[in-house]
Amino acid sequence: MLLSTKGRYGLKASLELAFFYGKGPINLKSISEKYSIPESYLEQLLAKLKKSGYIETIRGKQGGYLLAKEPKDITVGMILRALEGDISSSDCLKNDKCGKENTCVTRIIFEDIEKSINNIIDNTTLQDMVQKRNEFPKEARQ
Repeated sequence: MLLSTKGRYGLKASLELAFFYGKGPINLKSISEKYSIPESYLEQLLAKLKKSGYIETIRGKQGGYLLAKEPKDITVGMILRALEGDISSSDCLKNDKCGKENTCVTRIIFEDIEKSINNIIDNTTLQDMVQKRNEFPKEARQ
């Protein structure tokens, strides 16, 4: 499984909003510049996250983007699924009727991999990520 730029960039932008949670909106340009994400692409990603209820927008000169919920209430899995769709480790898991699903050892391994991935992303919140970020030296944080 390989996340696309949608998931990677969207998660970085969400982390940035979580890092500044409670301090007011963050403008698109500052996120775009910090992470080298094209503004138009970032705007599309944030629109999807807004539609999913994770981000709010504030219009005007002092406007920008902010989280719609507390960072502790938004998981990595929520963000990734809003942008990527279902997270799967193999195409064969999407097909229940391959005829060998009850005897295929590789399918069992792929199921275990998928369960492990989902466990991590569904139990890691944006607040957890902010805390990990704060453990880095200030000059190394991104």
